[in-house]
Amino acid sequence: MVAGAATTTFLARHPELATGEHADPESADPESAATVVAAGFAGSVVAVAVVPGDAVAEGTALVVLESMKMEHPVVAPVSGTVREVHVVDGDQVGDGTVLVVLEPGDVVAGERARTAQVDPGHVRPDLAEVLERHRLTRDEARSQAVEKRHGRGHRTARENVDALCDGDSFVEYGALPVAAQRTRRSLEDLVASTPADGIVTGLATVNAADHGEDAARVAVLAYDYTVLAGTQGYFSHKKTDRMLSVAARLRVPVVLFAEGGGGRPGDTDTSAVVTAGLDVGTFAAMGALSGSVPTVGVLNGRCFAGNAALLGCCDVIIATRDSSLGMAGPAMIEGGGLGRFAPEEVGPMSVQGPNGVVDVLVDDDAEAIAVAQAYLSYFQGPVTGWSAPDQRLLRHVVGENRLRVYDVREVVRTLADTGSVLELRAAFGRGMVTALVRIEGRPYGLVANDPTHLGGAIDADGADKLARFLQLCDAHGLPVISLCDTPGFMVGPEAEQTATVRHFSRLFVIGSHLRVPMTTIVLRKAYGLGAQAMAGGGFHRPVATAAWPTGEIGAMGLEGAVRLGYARELAAIDDPVAREERFQQLVAEHYEAGKAVNAAMTFELDDVIDPADTRRWLIATLAGRSPEASAPRGYIDTW
Repeated sequence: MVAGAATTTFLARHPELATGEHADPESADPESAATVVAAGFAGSVVAVAVVPGDAVAEGTALVVLESMKMEHPVVAPVSGTVREVHVVDGDQVGDGTVLVVLEPGDVVAGERARTAQVDPGHVRPDLAEVLERHRLTRDEARSQAVEKRHGRGHRTARENVDALCDGDSFVEYGALPVAAQRTRRSLEDLVASTPADGIVTGLATVNAADHGEDAARVAVLAYDYTVLAGTQGYFSHKKTDRMLSVAARLRVPVVLFAEGGGGRPGDTDTSAVVTAGLDVGTFAAMGALSGSVPTVGVLNGRCFAGNAALLGCCDVIIATRDSSLGMAGPAMIEGGGLGRFAPEEVGPMSVQGPNGVVDVLVDDDAEAIAVAQAYLSYFQGPVTGWSAPDQRLLRHVVGENRLRVYDVREVVRTLADTGSVLELRAAFGRGMVTALVRIEGRPYGLVANDPTHLGGAIDADGADKLARFLQLCDAHGLPVISLCDTPGFMVGPEAEQTATVRHFSRLFVIGSHLRVPMTTIVLRKAYGLGAQAMAGGGFHRPVATAAWPTGEIGAMGLEGAVRLGYARELAAIDDPVAREERFQQLVAEHYEAGKAVNAAMTFELDDVIDPADTRRWLIATLAGRSPEASAPRGYIDTW
């Protein structure tokens, strides 16, 4: 609703406006072209800003009307001189009531022009209050807490957020809440000591320079250990829930800095409405993101209870070597009558690395953030400017002696773009390598058997490691490269104590449900069910299954096949030397039959290729699939 303006000709045509307090059109000279400013709605006059004779510029406030509890300035539609003012403070006016009559003209120097002058740098009191509250949440206002944090060799939560995010891209949600403890602490104390209720949350971009702002957007949550040991309070739960909801709706990755002590018992403000808080939705909200968006957990320090539960929901966990991670801290353990322990004794990385809980171990905050940025990049699309080692080197990694071990990680490093390999869970399931890589700038998931551990046989831990990694790639649309060199699944009475039947069969269930393409390259051994598992369930399950010249395939290991199939013949040879000679002869015959070239002749393999040509095969068979290629799966197993 705005006021209107009209000339005296307008008034002559609308005599109904010339009654009561309205202007009389007969008293105005029709040739003077006076500008009449009228009300555009019903209301009351709360201020008259001009008097007759005032010179006003276009846009100057003339009268202020109040309607529906809101004040509306009525401004001059043209520059000129005020001829008449028809209202005073307190008047009630209707739609069309004349307020002011102006005589148009230039405003010249010396006249009382009522133009608004705004100083862009002026800070009003309401803004000053907000800016001060925000200042108190910053590290600069909390020097003592920051010094204590630095003294332990750690960054603050806000320093980590700044290091993770591009430039000033971080937009914070919920900077102003404080701990719900007003019934026992002053507001001044809470503002100074519990800023943001112990968790920094917001949206930002990471790696935007390489992938563009849309692909680089992430949600960030960082528990602040300088605030009540990073514990989870009433408002921090609300903030976490809000941020996870935003991440789900925008379909953006989540980065969680998880250091903290779990639930906070000291929030007393909610005692009348909260008993135990078991209805909080935070943990379900974090779990619901699994398989929908990439989630990255970062830890430097101590992480217990609720914080650990959120961290355990993440796709990948990156932790510094001096961290401790457990489902209960020392106080809860002691309270349960389970003994007294120092924090460093509960879930140290010497335990959580080899047991597979932590995916990547690093030295400090800076390296943790660098790894987090690198991890996110694989789900943000291709990059340009890549380089690669001389691929002819691949011809010489696997030796001519079929029994000699070699370094499969050298194969991975040579095959992938230079500097593009990020291995996950390296200390766990050591017979299996799982890594994120790039080839010609495109991101892939890569799995490989390691012949230096159990000869490349797949044990229960290796199966679990492979299975979950396949789920990760499938959920986020990364094609899979499988480098096969395995004698099969690990067998025997001792192996069966690790529930191998279930662990191994898991690979066939997950492999059969893969929606992203897989290409399998047989480096050397490919025997039995283990080899089929490395191909998603069978050699024709991948989009391509090729072998290097060193490849050999069979329904089971050659030596075992000979001992089993020729047991009577061998037993009938009394001379042990002759028996061994016959055994080696039979093994050689089986090897010749199972050589990759012969397997390709029966089309169990798509081809036998020059190792130097491997990248071309991978690009040809796996190209064209972006991270958005597959729809979200239900979830990714936490294990």
